[in-house]
Amino acid sequence: MTQTRKIPFGKPWITDAERNAVLGVLAGDVLTHGPQAHEFEKEFVAAIGGGHALTLSNGTAALHLAYWQLGIGAGDEVIVPAQTHVATVHAVEVVGARPVFVDCDRLTGNMTPEAIEAAVTARTRAIGLVHFVGIPCDMPAIMKTAAKHDLRVVEDCALALGTRWDGVHAGLFGDAGTFSFYPVKHITTGDGGMLVARHADLAQKVSKARAFGVDRTFAERSVPGVYDVLSLGINYRLSDINSAIGREQLKRLGTILERRARNFAALKSGLTGLEHVAVLDVTAANQTNSHYCLTAVLDGPLAGQRTEIIRRLNAAGVGTSVYYPHPIPRLAYYREKYREDLSRFPNAARISDQSIALPVGPHLEVDDMNYIAHELTKIVRDLTCSKKN
Repeated sequence: MTQTRKIPFGKPWITDAERNAVLGVLAGDVLTHGPQAHEFEKEFVAAIGGGHALTLSNGTAALHLAYWQLGIGAGDEVIVPAQTHVATVHAVEVVGARPVFVDCDRLTGNMTPEAIEAAVTARTRAIGLVHFVGIPCDMPAIMKTAAKHDLRVVEDCALALGTRWDGVHAGLFGDAGTFSFYPVKHITTGDGGMLVARHADLAQKVSKARAFGVDRTFAERSVPGVYDVLSLGINYRLSDINSAIGREQLKRLGTILERRARNFAALKSGLTGLEHVAVLDVTAANQTNSHYCLTAVLDGPLAGQRTEIIRRLNAAGVGTSVYYPHPIPRLAYYREKYREDLSRFPNAARISDQSIALPVGPHLEVDDMNYIAHELTKIVRDLTCSKKN
């Protein structure tokens, strides 16, 4: 097959605005601990509509600090999805708690309130949920379960910038929401993250812990270089260079989300009626998908054909990915440590083994979506025809 187009799965949208912002920081005297990070935090709060925001070196750092500063540790259990990126669960492991895995819903890839309720034990201290590829979890119902059992809630929003339930942004329901600014996310800072806390006391703890536990920032020190350390801390700060990029990206967030929604709708429409291909999406009008990607789940005769379909799509110039390659309990580290009965996670396994993530980012146009739909339709029909013959 001759490749006629090149459609990357993800591509950072970088303009002269970001380049000039970086040069502006480099022309100054402060590269970290400076005003750019502080302004980025304020602007992020304004963009999502609430909370107390803290810039961090990446999304995993945000998850780690959330559990650590919420007091989750050895002997505690945290309910987590079997279908997620490993960072979601690594953060629980790092603080010494035990992850309790829950299968996901077939239509959304999310943990359900019912499955969470069934997983609560006397040792459960927190719920660590994920808004899968930007599709919101049922947060009102989950928060009722959390209140009933006095549980902390950490929302992994790595793919959910723009995700809402009844107009409330993901990350603003639980105790903490964590965001990632890796290059192919909704906005990027090169690499980086943000923690949004609902309560000021948690924000204050995280603020200290991300910077060694010192009691005074550079700006607050009456004598340069003189400070005290009030608590255990670590270096998870985001530089002013990264923050300056993020501020410029945030200015285009509305446009980014509009383009993603447009592309998702066009691609989903193009796949409507395609036999044995299901699209994960929101299930009600009060839910807002951030449209990180379009997840196409293959069933029936296509269930075992994913590798071949991906090979053909890539040959046609269509970039793809997989979210995620295994349910977490099936990854070697977790499989060997916890010896879970993997048959308990059929929906997670189905998504991991039978889905293809297709691009809908702002670097693409509706014509690209039509091309992807055309190519996938052609491949599927060819494969299903071959099966019949």
